[in-house]
Amino acid sequence: MPIPVHFEYRTGLRHIALRDVRLAGSWDAAGHSSAQWSVVPMEAFIADDGCPAFRATVQLDDAVLGETLRWSVTTTTEDGTVSAIATEPNEAAASDLHRAFVLRGPDQVERYFLTHCRRFGANRLIRSGGDVVQFSVWAPHAQKVELVRARLTGADNDKGGYVFDDGRGVDTATPMHRDADGIWSTVVEELPEGGAYDLYDHTLYMYRITKDDGTVAYRTDLMSRCQIGSGNVDPARDPSWCGCRRSLDGTKSCSVVVDPGRVTKLFESTRFPETEWDGEADFWRDEHDPGRPVPRRLEDLVINELHVDGLGAGKSARGTLKDAVAILPYLARLGVNAVELMPLAEYEGWASWGYGSSHYLAIEYAGGGRDQFKWFVRACHRHGIAVIMDVVYNHFLAHADRAEWAWDSNAPERNLYYWYEGRPSDYPHADGGYIDNQSTGWAPRFWEENVRKLFISSAAMLVDEFHVDGFRVDQTTSLHSYAVIHADGRAADHARIFGSKFLREWTRTLRLVRPDVILIAEDHSGWPAVTQPTAAGGLGFDAAWYAEFYHQLVGDATNDSARARLLKFAGYGDDRPLAMSWFAGTLAASAWGRVVYHESHDEAGNSSYREGDRDIHSARTIVTAVNDAPLVGDTRRFAESRTRVVAALALLGPATPMFFMGEEAGAREPYRYDDFIFHRENFEALAEGEGARLFRYYQAVIALRLGVPALRSRALDILHVHDANRVLAFRRAAEGRDLVVIASLNNQAFAAGYRIQHPALADGTWREVLNSDAPEFGGTGLLNPGAIDSRQGGLTVLLAANSVVVLERL
Repeated sequence: MPIPVHFEYRTGLRHIALRDVRLAGSWDAAGHSSAQWSVVPMEAFIADDGCPAFRATVQLDDAVLGETLRWSVTTTTEDGTVSAIATEPNEAAASDLHRAFVLRGPDQVERYFLTHCRRFGANRLIRSGGDVVQFSVWAPHAQKVELVRARLTGADNDKGGYVFDDGRGVDTATPMHRDADGIWSTVVEELPEGGAYDLYDHTLYMYRITKDDGTVAYRTDLMSRCQIGSGNVDPARDPSWCGCRRSLDGTKSCSVVVDPGRVTKLFESTRFPETEWDGEADFWRDEHDPGRPVPRRLEDLVINELHVDGLGAGKSARGTLKDAVAILPYLARLGVNAVELMPLAEYEGWASWGYGSSHYLAIEYAGGGRDQFKWFVRACHRHGIAVIMDVVYNHFLAHADRAEWAWDSNAPERNLYYWYEGRPSDYPHADGGYIDNQSTGWAPRFWEENVRKLFISSAAMLVDEFHVDGFRVDQTTSLHSYAVIHADGRAADHARIFGSKFLREWTRTLRLVRPDVILIAEDHSGWPAVTQPTAAGGLGFDAAWYAEFYHQLVGDATNDSARARLLKFAGYGDDRPLAMSWFAGTLAASAWGRVVYHESHDEAGNSSYREGDRDIHSARTIVTAVNDAPLVGDTRRFAESRTRVVAALALLGPATPMFFMGEEAGAREPYRYDDFIFHRENFEALAEGEGARLFRYYQAVIALRLGVPALRSRALDILHVHDANRVLAFRRAAEGRDLVVIASLNNQAFAAGYRIQHPALADGTWREVLNSDAPEFGGTGLLNPGAIDSRQGGLTVLLAANSVVVLERL
């Protein structure tokens, strides 16, 4: 007797486009279990969450009742047929892409959720009689879960926004109901106002959870799209709280029901909630300027790393997205075509680097929040600038007592979002089973599929809803290589395996959402699998940050005799040989799958090492170039000339280049995580003042790279290295263009000419297309006018002290 089984594939995303979607299962055409899988097409439909979904029904024979069967879904892409199931089995050794179920009876429904964007949280459900709201939360250990709502009152709705642990602030409470998977949901008929969505939009809520031991805790919604509050006050720790929402720390405050299908019509509003809205289709209609296309390939990017809170110097107490939008014309004038934003997911307080996230689907409210971020992305795209988001998955924020910490149980081994090995009785101290991974908090519990899906869904949402172009994932090495057991430092192999599993699932999902999404890992392991496709067993990233490049080129963050540390040693001002040959090897190694930088947020003041009885801190490039000597007169001239050299070596090499904000204008203030707010600089003013020459130079080098395909290629030939002369030369030849870059950190000019000899220099004629010693860049004017001939594998150029010359074959 045939038993109908219904299969559904739910995306949870409004704008995903999947083609030729098919169901495959471990049964034959007669419905019997089979090693040869059957394949049938799936029907596209719009699910009750308003998102594309697919379904199919198959008839299985009752002889397989009680058996475990497997199924999968495929889709067609430009790369061929791929699995539309991104999630691997929840077993350490398994990486195949299928789901399993036990056949129980007729009309059984099996669902796969690509993301949880519309499965958990406060979501709109489409109903014929009017859309309704549903709240759903994962709390498998809880005895009871209730939805509690709060009010805002007072002028501008500024009073309230917090629920105290004793229940103060609760306006209404609604019971939630548990399913077999530990997911608690509201029932529409039990909600006040009949659950009508429009009556819940922009209202405040939390979950009241009765844990497994009977204790009660109030928890924010980890899938909320908004956390109210733009301050840093936690009322539980500060009894002097003014009672106003503006001062609240969003990680502790109430969650907010938000309709992702609307965007504020005004960038700024004087009240909450806002009252003027655009539909998302109208908002994004004029997103792109055909004359300034957004780059889509990694090799076409020149990235400026941007910290929103560090903007607004001299204009505002804190940088916000308003300041970020305001600086875009400046960045467009500079010529960069991508910004990499330090984290913006909701994090503790403002005036932070943002690497302690709490709510991954919410944009930090103090910086402007979700709608202003959409305005920022749209403005970037209109300027031809791609947006890359820095995201943090290796730990949660330190004070997560209203977020991830002890979500539905106080027992360490049941701490739902944190990895714990064994039981507390296994260790001298109860925290012994948590996992350290060289970040600032315990490692997430990646063996739980729903924990992995939390991070995956947040990234998918940023691509689908916010039109983000790519990501840089913080410290992926912490996920796949660094995990150890806190009690004794033993390798936590299980945690490392599941960290890799999560990263594969994350990259797979994002490729399904947007095949050309740009994925970058901050990974210091040197593991080739990081940038190998997931189909080949890799983690699926396009590139990894290459910190070794920085340590060899600049090297002020560590006292390491194995690194060239070119700029650090050049900054002493003497004529010692420099290990140009060491850097040349690093330059060659950067050609594939690398993002390189001569300055990043980590190294612009935050790193330090001990030298004798002194702490030596890293610094901005222009400061390192003269070892913190006063930037005046000849010292300033040397500082700028050396800075021009290292910038060119990063910007004209074969890797994708990046530099930290302000470098282009000679920013000199240290950028430390704990006091950066007091060291902000006005980059636009610098670029019009003392940094004008350097700014023109960056413009010229960036324009050269973006204008010549050979300079965006991975092609590289090292032509010449001389440590005593402190000279390096390399060739960049591709797509019919042939260029040579010659860089010197010598303190004296080669005014009579410097000869480069290499077999790759065939006879021909060259012209100078860039010289960092040009007067408009602040140089002495030692140029190479006219034609330069190469004969018998050699050419001779005039080379100023601390300069870069770029030649192109005619």
